Amino acid sequence: MENRERKFPALRAKVGVWIYYVSTMSFSDIAQLVSPINDELHKSTLLSEMIQRSITENYKDIASYLVTQEERFFNALILAVYNGEPKWNEIRIDGIDSTDEYGLGILSLDGNEKIFPVDGQHRVEGIKTAIASNSELATERVPIVFVGHSIDNVGMQRTRRLFSTLNRYAKPVSLRDIIALDEDDVVAIVSRKLIDEKNMFKENQILDSKNKAIPETNKKALTSIISYYECNRELLWLRIKDRDIITVDEKKIKGRAKISEFMKHRPEEALIEIFTSDCQEYWNAILQNCSTAFDGDDIGKYRSRSGGHIFFRPAALIPFTKAFVRAKIDNLDLRPHQFIEKIPSHLVWIQDDFWKKILWDDVKCEMIVGKARLVELLFVYIYKKNLLTKNEIVKICKEFRAIYELKKEDTDEDIISYINKMIDSTKE
Repeated sequence: MENRERKFPALRAKVGVWIYYVSTMSFSDIAQLVSPINDELHKSTLLSEMIQRSITENYKDIASYLVTQEERFFNALILAVYNGEPKWNEIRIDGIDSTDEYGLGILSLDGNEKIFPVDGQHRVEGIKTAIASNSELATERVPIVFVGHSIDNVGMQRTRRLFSTLNRYAKPVSLRDIIALDEDDVVAIVSRKLIDEKNMFKENQILDSKNKAIPETNKKALTSIISYYECNRELLWLRIKDRDIITVDEKKIKGRAKISEFMKHRPEEALIEIFTSDCQEYWNAILQNCSTAFDGDDIGKYRSRSGGHIFFRPAALIPFTKAFVRAKIDNLDLRPHQFIEKIPSHLVWIQDDFWKKILWDDVKCEMIVGKARLVELLFVYIYKKNLLTKNEIVKICKEFRAIYELKKEDTDEDIISYINKMIDSTKE
């Protein structure tokens, strides 16, 4: 008869009411021994199935990470153990006072235990998917924290509380941390390179902020770190739109969803260098176009209560970047400075009549958000009128009708004629 016993070198400790054991498990042991949560936390099938359905497609991303990332690492899985006859044998070390408690020993599981994840459901499923794809991963080991569980009412309640506590207070990595630290996300890598290595920006030109928007009190920044990153993310599309992007389960990604998938894995260094050059050229053009803003200690009219420049307002800068990408796809020889030069001088100021009620509220003297797609289409139209599709022209007219509460007798042709007139105006 097969011996199903497993022995785990472990540290034994206690916090609160919990006695726990810290050890490691191989991927193959996790695949064989760890089961999804079933009826361990609820007697009700409905409630048990609710927990099972909480597992999202994110486990596929974890599997892909394990298969493709040589520098892979995990934080500890917390596994609940019940049934069977777990045994703890503490190890005594010669030369150490026997009255000292080091909690070092061997945890033995006889194979009849049931083990399920209290924290790490997606990682467990990711591990199982990964070794099914690449059996060489089977011997790799991850840290484990074992806790005891019982299926009486008290035990279920206690483990449910642990489950909810661990998941309630777990926070996803912030975008700011990704930009600062991620070594797989090519947009984060290149965004850092321009700041750290290329020294493109003077001190305070990029604002460290949790949001895209820039406070009124800031008189030095060009844009925020989040907006800067998002613009670079848009530029990435130029390099990957024609690439085949395949997931770990061999599904071909289509459309702009390619961007998110591509950013999960560090690309070849050659592409990083090319993409760095793309972003560097783009931001050089932006900085040169508004270089006078940084002549003094205060950017003044470029972002003020009176309005400001499109490059100093994220609500305009991000759609502008998207429009440039659209134009660049139409003409691969287009350079960023050439696209910028196509924007009439009066339209780079958001307080211009053209942008009122679209980007700028001249009554409240504040930015209007929520019309990013319209702003992007208008920038494309300003650059090259016939670059938009018929449906996109219809969308612009529909948006103008709603914004300006136009009458039915104002046709789409009337609206386009008005837009053309505003674009061609020489007003400063």
